[in-house]
Amino acid sequence: MVGTANGSRTPATPRQAFSVVNGGGGQDLGLRSGPGSIAGSDCGGGGMMEFTREDVDALLNMKIKTKDKFNLKEKCEIMMEYIKKLRMCVRWYQEFEGDLSIEHDKLKKLFEAAEKKSNEMEMLMNAKEEELNSIIDDLRKSNSDLQEKLTKEEAEKLAAIDTLMTEKDARMTAERSQASLTEDLEKALRESTSANQKIVSLNDMYKRLQEYNSSLQQYNSKLQTELNQTSETLGKVEREKAAIMEKLSKLRGYHDSQQDQLASTKASLEESMKLKDALASEVGCLRGDLHLVREDRDRQLILVQDLTAEVLQYKECTGKSAAELGNLTSRSIELEATCALQTETIKKLQQQLATAEKELEITHLSSIETTTGYEEQKKVNADLQIRLAEAESKVIEGEALRKKLHNTVLELKGNIRVFCRVRPLLLDEGVEKEIKTITFPTTTEALGRGIEVVQHGQSHPFMFDKVFMPQSSQEEVFEEISQLVQSALDGYKVCIFAYGQTGSGKTHTMMGTPGSYDDKGLIPRSLEQIFESRQSLLEKGWKYEMQVSMLEIYNETIRDLLSSNKSCSTENGNKQQYAIKHDSNGNTHVSDLTILDVRSSKEVSYLLNRAAQSRSVGKTQMNEQSSRSHFVFTLRISGVNEIMDQHVQGVLNLIDLAGSERLSKSGSTGDRLKETQAINRSLSSLSDVIFALAKKEEHVPFRNSKLTYLLQPCLGGDSKTLMVVNVSPASSSVNESLCSLRFAARVNACEISIPRRQTSMRYLEPRLSYG
Repeated sequence: MVGTANGSRTPATPRQAFSVVNGGGGQDLGLRSGPGSIAGSDCGGGGMMEFTREDVDALLNMKIKTKDKFNLKEKCEIMMEYIKKLRMCVRWYQEFEGDLSIEHDKLKKLFEAAEKKSNEMEMLMNAKEEELNSIIDDLRKSNSDLQEKLTKEEAEKLAAIDTLMTEKDARMTAERSQASLTEDLEKALRESTSANQKIVSLNDMYKRLQEYNSSLQQYNSKLQTELNQTSETLGKVEREKAAIMEKLSKLRGYHDSQQDQLASTKASLEESMKLKDALASEVGCLRGDLHLVREDRDRQLILVQDLTAEVLQYKECTGKSAAELGNLTSRSIELEATCALQTETIKKLQQQLATAEKELEITHLSSIETTTGYEEQKKVNADLQIRLAEAESKVIEGEALRKKLHNTVLELKGNIRVFCRVRPLLLDEGVEKEIKTITFPTTTEALGRGIEVVQHGQSHPFMFDKVFMPQSSQEEVFEEISQLVQSALDGYKVCIFAYGQTGSGKTHTMMGTPGSYDDKGLIPRSLEQIFESRQSLLEKGWKYEMQVSMLEIYNETIRDLLSSNKSCSTENGNKQQYAIKHDSNGNTHVSDLTILDVRSSKEVSYLLNRAAQSRSVGKTQMNEQSSRSHFVFTLRISGVNEIMDQHVQGVLNLIDLAGSERLSKSGSTGDRLKETQAINRSLSSLSDVIFALAKKEEHVPFRNSKLTYLLQPCLGGDSKTLMVVNVSPASSSVNESLCSLRFAARVNACEISIPRRQTSMRYLEPRLSYG
């Protein structure tokens, strides 16, 4: 892992690659590392390896072959090495997933805070924008008024130009009239001298016309002057218009800057006003307290004066005893002390008032500086959104890869596995004098997996996936099966059942000791793990629903242990029939079986105690309280993830089989004899089914008993199956122990199909329907 600036870790470029190298007596599954690689803890290094998607794909798709396929030891060593590497990869991705989850939470909190602050700033900006919009409207109104004024002045200018053109036309008309009159005068002088009077009159008229012409010239010059003045006025108006437009553009820029400044100012002003109101209310409260304290002090002073007067009066008038006078004096002293305390309280309140006023001033000054980082916060908000999306995608990819690796590890271990557990010797079995009939080899190959049974001096060795010694605790046993329980949450069908003779500790392994925390069995511990995982997966978007059913098979008859109707018989005395059916998806349904929704492990514990009280037990020579039936606990799990758009359905079956025993040793008679015969027949049918599966026969006799037919999907289907064979170390049980171990060895040699995960990419109704 490589550290980043914010403290998270991201995958570095890995320098590791897995390979199968030929050499020596077979093949060795090794690890190639570059100069910068870090060896994993399982390979002798000090740190955690780093993996990429290519490394994981190469690891999952690797095919392991041995030179000699009958050399099981070599194959086992290669498989163990390969499993170590897979575990290293799973741990690395789990750590990486945890870091991503932490970073996801941090980024989510930062994003929420930034988004909240952004919303507040946006509200302030909207208010400031409304105010500036009103200012812009006022400016637009003044601009329209100026436009109207300019239009009016342009109209007046056009009217003046029209008047000037009219005057020019009149002047031209007068000049033409003058020319015509001159021609007429010359004609008249040539024609006759008798027209002198007319000439005189015409001369007078000509003078008047000249005067009129001069007046027209003066008016023309006046109009020209007015035209120049109007042109100058129009130029001024144009310049004023350009200045107004420039001022308007400046105002728009100022509006934008003022809008930003208003957003920050308004935010700081609101915070300051809130703080000011809070401080003002606090000051008001302090002043009210001060006023009350002063009133209290005044009352105390008046009371002291009254008491002092009463003391003097009593001294003068009544002459009471010195003891009473002492009491009144002490009371007066107490009141004076109270008054002094009230005075000190007033001083403290005044100091607090002064401090509050100073804090108000400081807050008012600091509120101005609180909005300077709005743009920076906006950028940080965008970065956080991007990083949050990247973190969510990485979390989804990491969860999918974790499930894939987890399932690959379990497949390599085997889809049907067998554990052996040897219980401790009991006191009545003679611990000191007992000859050891069971030993545990200490060789490297058999350590933790081998067991030997000695009978008549002959040793019978067996090898299983795991062997638990008598001193092994319930917690150690559960640690080995916890991965199978996790597979049920991931959407697989899981079956775990306990097998062994009567008194070998099957019920203790599955249920544990009531009331003891350390001796809790596999069923309570599995439920605790499932509900804890369910709570932790809520943060990743998974929502699970759980349903529980419990039944027992007694004398080849199914009994519902959670039925509210305690009498399982009808009026005619016939027992209620529960039919077993298997659908095309490999799910098992029992008709009319009680199925209850559960939300916590405490609810299931209550149901387990209720079912245990209803279970059939009896006394035999081998056990004081022997289970006379096969107990089947089923937990149906339905999960939905809306983020990943996935739906999973898993089933966890936990089965406590009835004890196998010989009739000659159990001493069963009557009903006990019938029970023993039914138990042995069902276990014999189970062995027939296992042997048929081991030989890969075409016909497997699942229908020979209710037990094998109920367990058909677990044994021959696509589930993950684990058998815990329980063995008694007593020498008197050596024959039964050998039978149990031989049966378990044949189960261990059986191979079933690869399990399928029950998933769907569409939303289904999470409630399952069984029966």
